[in-house]
Amino acid sequence: MKVEIIAVGSEILLGQITNTNATFISQQLAQIGANVYYHTVVGDNPNRLKDAIEIAEKRADVVLLTGGLGPTKDDMTKETIAAHLGLTLTMNEEALQSIEAYFKRAKRTMTDNNKKQALVFEGSTVLPNRTGMAPGMAVEVNEVHYVLLPGPPHEMQPMLVDEAIPYLHAKSGVDEIITSKVLKFYGVGEAELEHLVQPILARQSNPTIAPLATADGVTLRITAKAETIEKANMLIHPVEAEIREVVGEFIYGTDHDTLSSKALALLKEQHATIAAAESLTAGMFMAELGREPGVSAALLGGVVVYNERAKIEQLGVSEQLLQTYGIVSSECAASLAVKVREKFNSTYGIGITGAAGPTPHDGQKAGTVWIGIAKEEEVPMTYQLQLSGARNTNRDRSVKFALYYLIQQLAQQNEKGSE
Repeated sequence: MKVEIIAVGSEILLGQITNTNATFISQQLAQIGANVYYHTVVGDNPNRLKDAIEIAEKRADVVLLTGGLGPTKDDMTKETIAAHLGLTLTMNEEALQSIEAYFKRAKRTMTDNNKKQALVFEGSTVLPNRTGMAPGMAVEVNEVHYVLLPGPPHEMQPMLVDEAIPYLHAKSGVDEIITSKVLKFYGVGEAELEHLVQPILARQSNPTIAPLATADGVTLRITAKAETIEKANMLIHPVEAEIREVVGEFIYGTDHDTLSSKALALLKEQHATIAAAESLTAGMFMAELGREPGVSAALLGGVVVYNERAKIEQLGVSEQLLQTYGIVSSECAASLAVKVREKFNSTYGIGITGAAGPTPHDGQKAGTVWIGIAKEEEVPMTYQLQLSGARNTNRDRSVKFALYYLIQQLAQQNEKGSE
């Protein structure tokens, strides 16, 4: 089954929102063996939308559209398709009753244009909207399936998973499924990782292995095709084990893990807490960790100590230490980690200091960063980075490396505990 995804909305073309729907849809379709070959974005214009549909239906078995099902004049997706395919729009009473009930619950007046959302193609399969108002629909014309979904992700995602995917899977006539396991790496580049696992890549067939660089490092997606999820996972497991044997030291998580979510999960698993002292990152480490729900169970607090006086006065870092070794040094990073751990009485303390750039700082070239991690009753560990990006890229990567090294140390602690 060949699929083309068409996102309808001028707001996407104007850069006002990001087309996250296409990513989610592609991921879900892959699990039923559907091949997405094209992503198209078109504005709220019936002529341009018609042109996009005509192109798509020549090269796809499924034309899946998101957006343009709402009550306003610029919502014209189903009207355009109806005119193009010669279909009749009819009022769906179930959808209309659902819309009326919504306005009644919200104690709002329902205007006539909201009834437009309950219009569907006559004879189509109606896809109920359980989190919004406009229903989706699916119809087959000239051996092409047209699937219409709402634009808001909180409406589109459950409708896709619960309604559209089962519809397409049944229509495909394909018994096998596709499933993937994603391994996530940090501290190694995409080219280096591919070189290290090249012997495994060279003999891949089923499963297949695909490397991809992301904001949180590099991933390897292991994808298997089989009759059932269980059989597909049986194909994935030995390949995953072989990859871990070769490059396991760089793996920090799997599937939906991020550096921050994995770090928090390990902290919570150990009932451990953390505090941070940040210089060049100016609170970015705490902000990144703070993105995760439930972070208050582990993150006690921290301080931004951007200049020398702040390090001395706020944390009690030794002035003699700074004069001897410098601000951008292993000794400073270790002291920051120790002092902030003591200040907040946390299990772990983390200290980040360095020269963000674009100019040298404290006699160290731009991109020189030191990260210190202190654990109660243990000698603090320090890690040096030599980064080569722009100023804010270096700051962002410093945060990610700090999370990565924290994950490594937490994982090692788990291994010690299991011995």
